Amino acid sequence: MSTHARHRRTTPTRGATAQAYTEPMNPVHSPPHSHDHDNGHSELSEMDLRVRALETLLTEKGYVDTAAIDRLIETYETQVGPHNGARVVARAWVDAAFRQQLAQDATGAIADMGFGGRQGEHMVAVFNTATEHHLVVCTLCSCYPWPVLGLPPVWYKSAPYRSRAVAAPRSVLADFGVALPANTAVRVWDSTAEIRYLVVPQRPQGTEGFSEEQLAALVTRDSMIGTGLALSPAWSAASP
Repeated sequence: MSTHARHRRTTPTRGATAQAYTEPMNPVHSPPHSHDHDNGHSELSEMDLRVRALETLLTEKGYVDTAAIDRLIETYETQVGPHNGARVVARAWVDAAFRQQLAQDATGAIADMGFGGRQGEHMVAVFNTATEHHLVVCTLCSCYPWPVLGLPPVWYKSAPYRSRAVAAPRSVLADFGVALPANTAVRVWDSTAEIRYLVVPQRPQGTEGFSEEQLAALVTRDSMIGTGLALSPAWSAASP
């Protein structure tokens, strides 16, 4: 099959279909998402103002509990986020049975660790190796696995990243400081409203004997998107 062809594989999570692209290729688009998309900076700015005005109005009329909103914000700041994904990755590094489960049914494996919910109903884990590196993008908007990675960074939602990640993935990786060997293939996975991806980075060398907690500290958000690598043990030793 030509490297320009679009690759598909059936995932084990509730019949959803994963879509991946191997570089090099031209930008492609997945089927329409079932939720709103970004439409430009000026409109987003206006939307932000409208949301704030609506929140104020609903609060004044007693329809919205500000304490409930605060709890929701706290949830996404403290209870969900990259630290959850880092724990999943660390477990996969040390537990062969869990790694296999994660590969076969990521949704179930992640749920078994207590992580799940909105935007994480259908998960697929992809594993970096010495010969293959995975990169995640959402070409139409900003689909992202909230339970394990939290809210998406601004750059993930930007038009340049969404287009260049597919058209020129090595260039995007270079922008993030990631230089891969020439013989390492780059596969780009396109998230949709139906399926989200978690990249399991390679375990750093020199981490033999590390606990799961120590390993989790080496796993960054970017490494689970594919725009970064796991940190080295030297970094862990140098950190306070």
